[in-house]
Amino acid sequence: MGISRFVLLVFTISMLASPALSDLVLSKVDRRIYLTSHIVRISSTLEVENAGPETVSKVLLAFPDLQAQNLAYLMASPHEAKAKVKVSVVSFPIDVVKPEDMPPGVTFYSVSLPQGLTVGASFTFDVLAVFTQALRPMPEQIGQADIQLVLYQDSAYYLSPYVVKVQSLSLKVPDSRIESYTTLQSTKVQGSEIKYGPYENLPAFSSSPITVHFENNLPFAIAQELVREIEISHWGNVLVTEHYKLIHGGAQSKGEFSRLEPQARENVQGPSAVRYLVAHLPPRAHSVYYRDAIGNISTSHLRGDSKKTELLIEPRYPMFGGWRTAFTIGYGLPLQDCLYESEGRRFLNITFSSPMIELVIDTLIVKVVLPEGSSDISVAAPFFMKQWQETKISHLDIVGRAVVVLEKTNLVPEHNQYFQVLFCSPCSIEKACTLVLAY
Repeated sequence: MGISRFVLLVFTISMLASPALSDLVLSKVDRRIYLTSHIVRISSTLEVENAGPETVSKVLLAFPDLQAQNLAYLMASPHEAKAKVKVSVVSFPIDVVKPEDMPPGVTFYSVSLPQGLTVGASFTFDVLAVFTQALRPMPEQIGQADIQLVLYQDSAYYLSPYVVKVQSLSLKVPDSRIESYTTLQSTKVQGSEIKYGPYENLPAFSSSPITVHFENNLPFAIAQELVREIEISHWGNVLVTEHYKLIHGGAQSKGEFSRLEPQARENVQGPSAVRYLVAHLPPRAHSVYYRDAIGNISTSHLRGDSKKTELLIEPRYPMFGGWRTAFTIGYGLPLQDCLYESEGRRFLNITFSSPMIELVIDTLIVKVVLPEGSSDISVAAPFFMKQWQETKISHLDIVGRAVVVLEKTNLVPEHNQYFQVLFCSPCSIEKACTLVLAY
């Protein structure tokens, strides 16, 4: 996202903005932008009030097109004050819409509220928007021992099709070293946090571009492709195999790699290099391995407790900006932890995406290999994805096993939710499965 393009888009939206939608008013907007990794998360608390003559059941969210292109995940949920006891989050339905008489260069989403807002009523809810490729390395190339500086652009004002009475913004960066930032009225810097506002009585589609240039040495790990194969064996195991094609998506490394420099300067060994990755596996994962095309990689550590199994892996070499690697991890899970029965059908219940922490995935392909003879196959997932079926011939198979293939692009850790594959098994396998689950 170029600087001039973003500023021009925000300026165009402001100049061509249409009148506010009269039915709703945003009484209060509290927006928090987290820039503490290469994934940008924007958490907004919106208090909406019905100032019109009719009941309203939908609220519009607006994002500039250049920002919406990198939107990976969007969720709206009820606002809950901080409590000691965590409760499950129920999200509201969100649809992409194209309302009439709106300014160009804006993408709109419609949030369906749990119940209609009557005249004069108000409702507070939270919106989480997660973006990839929203940070731009500047400079774009750095030396082996240099720190990584990145640029982020947004608006100090919340982009809204409604009038906003009061709003505030805070940006959280990884470190207190901030090269530069846009200074507006009511701007404060407190350590690693930049605060804008509060601002009052802003008309619809108000905007004020801001730019923050700061240090971010956290690894920009991106899986250009990840293929997960989940194979169900009714003899006691679910085998998971994950094939990664990884790239460091941060500032490109310039010059030749030198082993002498890190040895001479032990305190500076490539601050932004990818040196290790951490995966949170299910608590009873077993038979864990980590290898690449050459063979087994011994630089890994596995530890666990009753809640999770943590796998820390190190690549064969530190990955600098633009460098690539490919590897495979695999593990087994007890069948009774993943396979269940409902209304005469079996169903696999397992997480969809990678267990790696803070990993962006360009393309994810999940293959669920079902026992031979499975029928009446269906998939239940919390979000849209491409899906089709294939056949895999394995040992002792006669006609082959049905394989459910799921594909999705632009994924973030928030996509690692549970999904289900439902199927019916032939009688012989049904008896074996019942014995394993009973055990």
